[in-house]
Amino acid sequence: MTPEIRQEIFTRLRTANPAPRSELAYGTPFELLVAVVLSAQATDKSVNLATAELFKVARTPRQLLALGQRRLERYIKRIGLYRTKAKNLIAACRLLSEKHGGEVPRTRAELQALPGVGRKTASVILNTAFGEPEIAVDTHIFRVANRTGIAPGRDVLSVEQGLNMLVPGEFKLDAHHWLILHGRYVCKARRPECPRCLINDLCEFKHKMVSGEQ
Repeated sequence: MTPEIRQEIFTRLRTANPAPRSELAYGTPFELLVAVVLSAQATDKSVNLATAELFKVARTPRQLLALGQRRLERYIKRIGLYRTKAKNLIAACRLLSEKHGGEVPRTRAELQALPGVGRKTASVILNTAFGEPEIAVDTHIFRVANRTGIAPGRDVLSVEQGLNMLVPGEFKLDAHHWLILHGRYVCKARRPECPRCLINDLCEFKHKMVSGEQ
């Protein structure tokens, strides 16, 4: 794929959605951290249902610590791996309170030192909460990057590195959101909706359908 085609792809994505936003509901960097930790192997919808109630009683690390793991589990039990996630969140809140004054750190190393926070979660927080041009690669973005030819790679890290190198700078801040939404609603895993895809003519997917095909 040429740089000119990548430029056109992201120009179209930006035109269609000039101000993309995360579908996770949050009001502060800490709430985003909680939501992203909970979102692993879970839908944004299920996370938002849980946090809508959780954030009524605990919106800071100290409040979540005061809630305790058992009570936290009751709020998030609809979410997969909820016991492990509750344990990690309590441990992360303790570290935030003791080392960071209750604030979410703004560096990758400090974020990834928090229990339950891996590279993807850290990238989401840096991008969405702090406006850093990081591109977090989840299953949707991995699929879209490979299918379209924007930044093919054998694993998540190689795709991330490819995107960081190949996505034009003017698009990097929002690229994560555009690609994840495209993968979630158009370039779906089992049945991509190619006929209504706004980058169909630019995509390198060998098995794509064109308008009128079934």
